[in-house]
Amino acid sequence: MKNQKENLIFSWSTLIFAILFFTYFSCALQLYIFFSGHSNAIGLRDSIIYSLIWLIPVFIFPKYTKKIATVYGLVVGGLSLIPVGYFTIYRQEFSQSVLFVMAESNFSESHEFIQQYLNVQLILVLIIYVSIGIYLWKKVEPIYVKNTTKWLISSFIAIYALMPLVISVVVKNSSFEKAGAHLLTRMETTVPWQLICSYWAYRSQLNNMEHILEHLESLPPLKNLKDKNGNTPRTLVLVIGESTTRNRMGLYGYGRNTTPKIEQFKKENPNLVVFNDVVSSRPYTIEILQQALTFADEQHPDLYLKTPSLIHLMKQAGYKTFWITNQQTITERNTMLTMFSKQTDKQYYMNNDRNQSSRQYDQSVFEPFKEVLADPAEKKFIVIHLLGTHMKYEFRYPKNGEHNRFKGKTSIPFNIDESKLPVYNSYDNAVSYNDYVTTTLFNLFKNSKENGFILYFSDHGEDVYETPPHDVLGRNEKSPTRTMYTVPFMLWESPQWIATHPNNYQDYVNRKFSTQDLIHTWSDLAGLSYNLFIPQKSLVNPNFYESIRWIGDPYDKKGLIDFDKLEK
Repeated sequence: MKNQKENLIFSWSTLIFAILFFTYFSCALQLYIFFSGHSNAIGLRDSIIYSLIWLIPVFIFPKYTKKIATVYGLVVGGLSLIPVGYFTIYRQEFSQSVLFVMAESNFSESHEFIQQYLNVQLILVLIIYVSIGIYLWKKVEPIYVKNTTKWLISSFIAIYALMPLVISVVVKNSSFEKAGAHLLTRMETTVPWQLICSYWAYRSQLNNMEHILEHLESLPPLKNLKDKNGNTPRTLVLVIGESTTRNRMGLYGYGRNTTPKIEQFKKENPNLVVFNDVVSSRPYTIEILQQALTFADEQHPDLYLKTPSLIHLMKQAGYKTFWITNQQTITERNTMLTMFSKQTDKQYYMNNDRNQSSRQYDQSVFEPFKEVLADPAEKKFIVIHLLGTHMKYEFRYPKNGEHNRFKGKTSIPFNIDESKLPVYNSYDNAVSYNDYVTTTLFNLFKNSKENGFILYFSDHGEDVYETPPHDVLGRNEKSPTRTMYTVPFMLWESPQWIATHPNNYQDYVNRKFSTQDLIHTWSDLAGLSYNLFIPQKSLVNPNFYESIRWIGDPYDKKGLIDFDKLEK
């Protein structure tokens, strides 16, 4: 008799409003992120799953529904103001990277932040956001269903929420530690887990980074360091691209006009040196930079932990060092990048988004680059790390504008399947936008009239259906293709620098080189010599020796392959 009475009271509208309220504080932002094209639907999916958990106590204890909703609204709703406000200001999702940047800021910077961003737009957004939440709270009423139904629905929600943990342990044979970390990753779009997971990840990655930094700082300096430029004022800039293969650049002969801006720059600046046969030793960002920015290489992969880095070298030579990055800051993979950045004197972290598949454009590095160029230090070393043409390619460039121009099959050198065409074109569009970014950086440096040079290279390539039979997408060290390793490598020197450093680098553009030896080339360009410097490994040295360009996993006994023996 009681169950029949409860069934009569049950209302679909009551259930719908309860679902809307308990999912609102996480899903509203994710819904906007998805429909605005800022990111994909994965965050929305996960936020729905882990918001529905709060329906379990409502189903089990219906008479306490209003009290549960009130506490939930005050605590979770209040905490949700942080990611909503942050996204309103920066158009980035809240993440552990934000906590890192906050920790790096002082009181003065925080005060300036509040003054700058506490504006009418932000206040209006928060008022509307809170008002909708209050309206939904008023609509929340007890949900009466059969005991069997309430336990069935509650069990289904709990099981579905824990499914990633079960799959990781049972199907993928992961440890409980890794499975738990994966579960937390799935929950990090949902308040309050978003803040809890972000803090946990931040502390974990920070401890790891600090341990490595402490070890590196204890390394002895380079012996017999000499700088042939003495105390001459100068600025040296290293721009690191991401996932850009030279095979898809018009500058290097690709059939599509993906690089019109740097080609025009080259016409106007004949001293731009474009090297034609440079490869990366690894197809992954962290692994290649562990070599390119240190003395490590494919035969000695652990030297990055045993010898000073390029940043330490430049600091020892008396340079003020800067790091400007549009890469994510503190993530499980990117902690090593942040470790490199923390070795510099000044850092600019432009990308604190939770999801790498989001619209965080590389033009964000322009303003900090201008600021650093204006710094009064007489000797400056600047590293700019771009997001480049990293997956997902459609998020690397504005969807409305001149760079979203490759749509059909025109000038594609093979017959591509219709299903692959959108991805193929989006990569070319990303290359086009990257052309705009890198050329702007070259022009900013040129127009600054600084004495020095700017060097650009990409960390690795990307195979986007290029290699026959045109079904490879991305990078895989176990199944390498040439396109995964071929990278652009360009150098521009200021007139003042050339006047005191005459050279014949244009004669060297066809040399076979691997970026694992970048530190030797950089040292040569900068006029630095020391005990570990090997002239034969410098691309711009008259005594350069073309050795075998090994690629592959150096920790695998059979992992190394001669790049030049890969099938063309």
